[in-house]
Parts: sequence; C-alpha cells; structure tokens
Amino acid sequence: MSEHHTGLEFRWGILGTGGIATAFARDLLYLNNHIVAAVGSRSITSAQDWSMEFPGCRAYGSYQELVNDPNIDAIYVATPHTFHAAHSILALGAGKPVLCEKPFAVNAPEARSMRDTAQSSDVALMEAMWTRYLPHISKVREILAAGTIGTIIAVEADHGQRLADFANPRHWEPELGGGALLDLGIYPISFAHLVLGVPQKITARASFTDKGVDAQTTAIFSYKSGAQAILSTTLSAQTANRATITGELGRIEIDSVFYSPTSLRLVMHDGPITEYPGGYQGHGLREEAEYFSQLIQRGEKESSLLSLDETIQIMESLDEIRRQIGLIYPSEK
Repeated sequence: MSEHHTGLEFRWGILGTGGIATAFARDLLYLNNHIVAAVGSRSITSAQDWSMEFPGCRAYGSYQELVNDPNIDAIYVATPHTFHAAHSILALGAGKPVLCEKPFAVNAPEARSMRDTAQSSDVALMEAMWTRYLPHISKVREILAAGTIGTIIAVEADHGQRLADFANPRHWEPELGGGALLDLGIYPISFAHLVLGVPQKITARASFTDKGVDAQTTAIFSYKSGAQAILSTTLSAQTANRATITGELGRIEIDSVFYSPTSLRLVMHDGPITEYPGGYQGHGLREEAEYFSQLIQRGEKESSLLSLDETIQIMESLDEIRRQIGLIYPSEK
C-alpha cells in the first residue's frame, strides 16, 4: 500500500485503453472505495481521451510511467493477449500487484515466467477470470461441495459470439493471439477446470478463418473418474452460452450467459427443482477487483479461488488444444 493515502481507498492503474479496460473501470464505480487513479497507453492522446470519463484519473503516455506511479495500489493489465506476459512482468518488476486479463498469457511457458516474476518480486498476481468471483459461481461451488448432485458424469459449456460484426483486430489477427479459443474458449475451459480439475486426455477439432486463427473449436476433456466435458467455442455465431453440470443425483443448469452474472437451477433426478434467480446489477468485473484488493490488504500473493498453479494448468489445456488443431502464433515461431 502506498503511504500517500488512507487504506480505505484502493487505487487502480489501468494498463491499456480498450473495451475491457473501460468495462472494468465503469464496473468499479459500483464500489465506493475503488478509484480509477491512472491509465497508461502507448500514446498520451489515447490515455488522455480514455481518462476523460473518470475524474481525477491521471494519463500516462507510456506503460513504464504508469507502473512507476507511487500512488497506485495495483495494475489491471487490459492489453491484447500477446502482450499480457510482457506488461504483467513490467508491472510486477516495478513492485506493483497485477490483475491480468484472461487468457492469462498466450501459452504456459509465458504464464510460468509471470508467476516466477511475481514470486521473485514478492507481489500479488491473479488472473482476471472474473467468472470465478461471481455470486452464482459461489452457489455452484456450494452445491458441488455439498455433494448434492453426486458423482459428476458430464460437463457441457459453450461460448459463441458473432464477432464478424465487429472488426476488432485482436479477435482476428494472429499477431494479437486472435481466434475463438483464447478469447472465448477460455471460459468453458476454465469452467471445466473449476468443476473437474485437470483432464487426463484432451481431444480437439477446429475450423479456421482465412487469416489462420480458429473460427470454431470443440474439445472433449476426459477424466480419470470417467467423467467427460464437452466444450465448444466459435466467433462466427451467437450460441446459447449455457453450462450444465450433470451428476448421478441431479444437475446444475446455468442460464445464458453462463460466465456472467446469471440465474441457475438445481434439477434433482427424483423431481425437485430449486431456482436461483439472477438480479445482479452491472457487468460483474468488480467482484474480482474487490477480491484482489482484499487479498493484497491481507498480505496474500495469490487467489485461493484460482491459484497461479491452476491458471497455468488451464493454460496447459489451451496449449494442448492448440497443438492438436495446429494453431501457432507468430510470437511463438
């Protein structure tokens, strides 16, 4: 914590000025003690334009200046996938805790180097997989922990968006880690890891865009227990975006959009149905911010809801899917 202000306020430095940076900063406005204190961009103009929406937000024309600001409690890394490792390492090296957008990195070796830097710098690092921190996922964890649905047989989850309507280069360009898998597929894959852990075997198939990134990918995860997860993602069309966890005694159905604040139900094999309605206000990005600030204030270095080891295991699953479908990014060649 900085000496320059009371421990009541938590001051964020936002690294990057894209859509997710704006969504995150806007969602913080629901929390009365989280401040958008500064933003960094590669150009001062871009930083100044972005900062206009947030009174008191300082604008920096370089990422280095941002991470060096002594009045910042943590850095939120919101640049495209291929920059996550370098920008997180930059901030960690400056002694700043980092909340890094998903996917955490482009591959597991990058993710491990980020973890190593956090450990050697002795600062907190957490993947911004915001779903893990949402109220409806807490309810899912609770039902699973109680053994209510018995032995898990199957998980199904899909995430498809019609991104062809948006010409955002980070979705399409190989140089920016484009494709469905890293941007959208991360959600069903992280969800399967939450429920069933590390798969014993992965089988994956994909179809590709004319730029050579995956347009659609489906993976089957098989587990030692005999359970299977069927996970699919596409950037060509809007899919149902639901998730189901099926056990011998019943199932949990999570409504669209499963990775956002939403409703769910518990459907028991012998008939009873329990509804857990939604009603959440806002985007849902603030829960991870609140959790991260509390973690830092307790002097902890990583999340107990998504450890760095688990983040790396998820990255290894993504790496194995990419190996099977033949998706290699320029930065890896």
